[in-house]
Amino acid sequence: MAPGIELTDLDSLPPPDGGYVTRVQPGDQLEITVLNSEPLSGTYIVDDRGNLDFPLIGPINVEGESATGVGKIIAQHLEGRFLRDPNVSVIPAELSQPTVSVGGEVEKPGAYPARLSRTLARAINNAGGLADYAKTDDVVVMRTVGDTTYIGVYNIEAIQRGNYPDPRIYADDIVTVGDSPARRRLETILQFVPLLTSSAILIDRIGN
Repeated sequence: MAPGIELTDLDSLPPPDGGYVTRVQPGDQLEITVLNSEPLSGTYIVDDRGNLDFPLIGPINVEGESATGVGKIIAQHLEGRFLRDPNVSVIPAELSQPTVSVGGEVEKPGAYPARLSRTLARAINNAGGLADYAKTDDVVVMRTVGDTTYIGVYNIEAIQRGNYPDPRIYADDIVTVGDSPARRRLETILQFVPLLTSSAILIDRIGN
């Protein structure tokens, strides 16, 4: 019922267009070569704001661009003003590794290498496995393909039992394990077991 959300009849989330393209992030180190212009060629570091301070041009924002995209941006700034037909190549000397974000009710939420998290079960295992209050039938995977964000909901317990195939996970996917209020409530009740009768606990369970 959320605005802008439409239910589809897809059996699985579509894969990203053309696979994963590594994007430039703050702190990345780039080897930039401008053909026949040695003074402009060298190693450059992207600052904390995602800017690259390039000679003659000054700071340009390159965060989120591919290496090829950075080369095109530099060439566009150089062309006509400083060089007639600039040929710019960019090679990542030190680039952030593609990751999968895993959060919610897992033991160790965080970003994990995509190459080690190729399926949903593996991604959750990399994050230390399910936490105590995980809602196993409410595991959400968010993936952006083009201009569309897809959201898939999975039952990780059924997947781990082999009832369903383990879905493929790609770089930049966001995995969130839901919280189970019922488990939290049950644990709270069990803390008071010595003070309650068994019938009182049974009535509470039936009522919920």
